[in-house]
Amino acid sequence: MSGLSHFDAEGHAHMVDVTGKPVTARQAIASGHVKMAPETLAIIVEGRADKGDVLGVARLAGIMAAKRTAELIPLCHPLPLTKVSVDLAPDPALPGIRISTTVRTTSRTGVEMEALTAVSVAALTLYDMVKAVEKGMVIGEIRLEMKEGGKSGRYEAGA
Repeated sequence: MSGLSHFDAEGHAHMVDVTGKPVTARQAIASGHVKMAPETLAIIVEGRADKGDVLGVARLAGIMAAKRTAELIPLCHPLPLTKVSVDLAPDPALPGIRISTTVRTTSRTGVEMEALTAVSVAALTLYDMVKAVEKGMVIGEIRLEMKEGGKSGRYEAGA
């Protein structure tokens, strides 16, 4: 099936067997953003949200999501993550919050899905925390920025 490794010869989805792959250091960086009204951004930055520390809760949600990616994405392998960071940066020019995640492991398969899941859940948590103020926020541009390690080596978006 087009060389896609998640399908067997009959076209059935399956978890890829990584038993024979070498254990190597792997890293992935993903990004995205939540666009909102300047007033909503001010509520977050000034700590005036009714639900509490919006950025702190979103950061923890992203970290937790990376650790549980294999439970959410059916064909992902459970991985021993050695680092998960979620950075949330207010950007008045957007206006909104820019999200960047970094995930690392030493394993037989990469952590791209964990990094992307962390961004996605952090963004959804930001939305949840202030949706009472603004329902029209837009979650966008979630993408893999960089991955390294493994047989395919290094990938950088736009390179």
